[in-house]
Amino acid sequence: MNLKQLQSFVWVAEQGSLARASAATDAAESLISRHIAALETEWGDRLFERTGRGMALSDFGRRMLPQVRAALEHVGRLNSLAHESAGVPTGTVHIGVLPSLARQLLPLLFADLRASAPAVTLHAAEGFSGNLDEQLASGRLDLAVINRYGASALRGEEVLGTADTYLIGKAGSALLAEGSVPFKALAGVPLVLPSVPNGLRATLDQLSRRHAVHLDVVMEVDSSGSMKDVALSGHAYTLLPLMAVKEELERKTLGAAKVVKPTIRRTIALALTTQRPLSRAARHVASRIRHLAPGLVG
Repeated sequence: MNLKQLQSFVWVAEQGSLARASAATDAAESLISRHIAALETEWGDRLFERTGRGMALSDFGRRMLPQVRAALEHVGRLNSLAHESAGVPTGTVHIGVLPSLARQLLPLLFADLRASAPAVTLHAAEGFSGNLDEQLASGRLDLAVINRYGASALRGEEVLGTADTYLIGKAGSALLAEGSVPFKALAGVPLVLPSVPNGLRATLDQLSRRHAVHLDVVMEVDSSGSMKDVALSGHAYTLLPLMAVKEELERKTLGAAKVVKPTIRRTIALALTTQRPLSRAARHVASRIRHLAPGLVG
């Protein structure tokens, strides 16, 4: 018994005939047949019943199929572990990315990994910082690109760059004409913002109390795409960094004015889970994010 014989058994079970198994795998039909015959000799019973339409699993074959699949999966995991130990990044890495950065970062990161670590698979979650923090704390994410409001990240996080906050609305809006807008001018402006708890909302609440400004939050959403859609309608405005609306600004469908007096600065940071040691694959993904993200944030 060897792994090639086991794999041939699974192929024929899935395809239902030697010919279809051969066509699906580019293995010679005669070789697959010899593998099946060798297993049946080794195990002392027939794995398949030969029919006019192909090959159907025997009772013995049906009992053996899940066990063989489990054995092949175990060998696959062993192979991944061997590659990992030999210095080849492999496996699945769970990452979280801010909505404002995901559309630009994820395609670049995917292309980069296909060239530098093709055995690494990404599982990406898009979300605001509060949600990503929860997933990091629970161990569901290996690492995340998140917002911190102010000039610095939290202890243990790596700063990727900083970005100012802009009032975003339909292109041609008079409120955006000067290119900047004082925070006090936001009083009474209809805003669509992320729902609480959220870092931006907490910062806005502090500033509104400090400057005695009432902010009119007319809608709460949990997607930057929805925030932009409402702004595109011309019925409300939102607050985002420029990197979140780069394409819309280039197409001149949205306009932007920097919020000033005070500015609302956000630090884009890379945070790593503390629930377990990072795998070699996760460390590699983190290194590529450190390389790619600063250019996008800037």
